[in-house]
Amino acid sequence: MSATQESALHQAPNAAASVVHDRSIGDIIASTRNLTAEQVERIAEHQRKTGVRFGEAAIALGFANADDVLFALAQQFHYPYAAEAQRNASPELVTLNQPFSYQAEAFRAIRPQIMMRIFGEGSKERRALAVVSPEAGDGKTYFAANLAVVLAQLGGRTLLVDADLRGPRQHEVFNVTNEAGLSGVLAGRVETQVVKQIANVPNLFLLPAGATPPNPLELVERPAFGLLLHELTGKFDHVIVDTPAAQFGADGEVIAARCGGALIVARKNESRVQSLQELVASLGDLGTTIAGVVVNEH
Repeated sequence: MSATQESALHQAPNAAASVVHDRSIGDIIASTRNLTAEQVERIAEHQRKTGVRFGEAAIALGFANADDVLFALAQQFHYPYAAEAQRNASPELVTLNQPFSYQAEAFRAIRPQIMMRIFGEGSKERRALAVVSPEAGDGKTYFAANLAVVLAQLGGRTLLVDADLRGPRQHEVFNVTNEAGLSGVLAGRVETQVVKQIANVPNLFLLPAGATPPNPLELVERPAFGLLLHELTGKFDHVIVDTPAAQFGADGEVIAARCGGALIVARKNESRVQSLQELVASLGDLGTTIAGVVVNEH
């Protein structure tokens, strides 16, 4: 690995940037809602009179709503949950915005399969997981983003890499900047702070794609990309890699081979069986471990 790549990687945090301290539900709600001392006392008085919890008392008096209580509970139990402003900025992150929805439960149901097949302790070597799909619009970026969130919610340090150098979107999904990223690192440019920590999710990090290069396939075919992945899998517990759809070229297959593992995302009533069979065969020929095929209803 080049000195440039080493410099860029050293900017990645080695531990969660913030420490979550135990706080009461009342303290969290008061802080979130900017309640005055008088309002807090009124809630406490109502709580004493009625025997309800602080959150229920706050709702009854109109000083908080059910979402505030859910957010406070998530904070108290150290479970990442997006505040209202973040939900509006990143609507695709259902596992963070709506952690108790059926979509979030579907991602959590897939998580143990991924853990066992790709990130299991019995694996001979550390692998990354490439999320691939036959065509654009299959929901690959949406799936990769939410899978990364549920893996981070387990407590392990999780990195999402946007290796879709043809049409990157992960920086938009997570609402972070994209001036510097993977393309610059692979091109040998000196770039700092390329790995971004995601707000309110202590264990989740994003390596955005960076500037769109004229030679995306060549960049991921170079040995430098494999060396970079090896370095990243040593620094993070889980590495998820978003890729371009197969219709745009061989990028996804090359990336999956470098990662060692792949999960295929298909679109219900849209993806053709032949396209899926060809993608599975191609990945198998490259020696990639296929974790499975997920059918997305999107």
